[in-house]
Amino acid sequence: MAYQETRTVGYGSRVGSSFRGIGAGIMLFLAGTALLWWNEGRAVKTEKMLEEAAGAYVEMENPNKKDASLEGELVCGTAMATTEDSLTDVQFGIGAKAIAISRKVEYYQWVEHAHETTEDKLGGKQVTTTTYTYSKEWVSSPIQSSQFKDPAYQNKNMVLTTVEDAEQYAENVSFGAYKLSESLIRHISSTEPMELAISEDLLKQFDKTTQTAYERFYGVVKKQPAQQQPAPQQSSVIPDSIRALLSDSAKAIVDSIKAVTDSIQAANQSLIANAENKKELEFVHQGANLLYFGRVPGSPEVGDVRVTFEKIVPAKVTVMAVVDGDSFKPYKAKNGKRFQTLMMGKKSGDEIIDAEKEANNMWLWFFRIIGVVMVISGLKGIFDFVVTILKVVPFVANIVGWGVGVVCTVIGVAWSLIIIAIAWLFYRPVLAISLLAIAGFLVWVFAFKGKDKLKDLASKYNQPKVVSER
Repeated sequence: MAYQETRTVGYGSRVGSSFRGIGAGIMLFLAGTALLWWNEGRAVKTEKMLEEAAGAYVEMENPNKKDASLEGELVCGTAMATTEDSLTDVQFGIGAKAIAISRKVEYYQWVEHAHETTEDKLGGKQVTTTTYTYSKEWVSSPIQSSQFKDPAYQNKNMVLTTVEDAEQYAENVSFGAYKLSESLIRHISSTEPMELAISEDLLKQFDKTTQTAYERFYGVVKKQPAQQQPAPQQSSVIPDSIRALLSDSAKAIVDSIKAVTDSIQAANQSLIANAENKKELEFVHQGANLLYFGRVPGSPEVGDVRVTFEKIVPAKVTVMAVVDGDSFKPYKAKNGKRFQTLMMGKKSGDEIIDAEKEANNMWLWFFRIIGVVMVISGLKGIFDFVVTILKVVPFVANIVGWGVGVVCTVIGVAWSLIIIAIAWLFYRPVLAISLLAIAGFLVWVFAFKGKDKLKDLASKYNQPKVVSER
């Protein structure tokens, strides 16, 4: 059953908070304006840098052989990224020859979800009702359930063990006859599961500490008696005394049946051996690239932990960067912007430039939207006190609030277009003039057409009503 908490805020407190919110609204408005200005400049510089790089790069025909003529040149080449480095996860005693290894940890925990509803009361009070619900989920870090609102769920969380996420990269990664820099290495994404070979002694140690943690929280677990494996049944091969009486063709059939039976028995023995090699204990289970701390992996309990291991293997990659001896460094454009990249697979230089331009355009619109929202939210924060003062009559406040929201949205969008236009003025004058024209049109519509509309409405209400006489 959901747990609810109700909080009431008086009219005076709400008005005071709304006036204090003016400062926060001004800061948010200025931050949104600064973000819009910075974003337009960043996008223009990045685009010019990419255009410059598109005309400067040369194809690296054979990365497997060093070419002195390419020194200091922006190149685009494709080769296998390989390494001879062996990486080790010391905590679990496993490792691999790989470009990188990593472990990701998840905890099975109770998670608190809060949903708020607010209601304005006559007289200016505001009643906020928060409904808390709880569910078991896999999360990236332990959750302190002692802070839960519902007492029934407090202190319900625990963890059987604590493991940190970790990743480790090789220092020496070859790209043909060259070496990749650390920043380029981190762009490689040829991820595969990492097979585990944790020692039996370490697994037993994990099992013991996990059992101690489990019993401390859940109590002592009664162990089930071990079930004996049934002895393998012997194949029902015809006895030799009867076999001697059979014809040669019948004997051949019997021999074939015996061979198949022996093969099945061998396969069964192999499966048993493989099951034993998994080294599953009562509280620790190892399978593929997963190490599970808990009793039953298929039926998790609160406190269970699972650790997933992965590695980055050698793969074909394409690099666009400046040759620097036997390695690479970023390309520096005339405007100071730096650029280097690594993409998976074989790519041409034009494909890389196009992909980077598309990414730049995506980030441009992302930050534009964020900036506009910040500007509008800041304006609403500045003028929110007007709405709050009228909260003594919620119906009136809602109407005024809607109007304030519309006004702030129109002004916020117009202001954002002006900032964007000014930022682009020296780089894209045609676009800047167009944006200024749109912003001016919005202001004209709001300032003049809106005023005319209000006059029309007022005249309609002021007309004398004609009362018919019977």
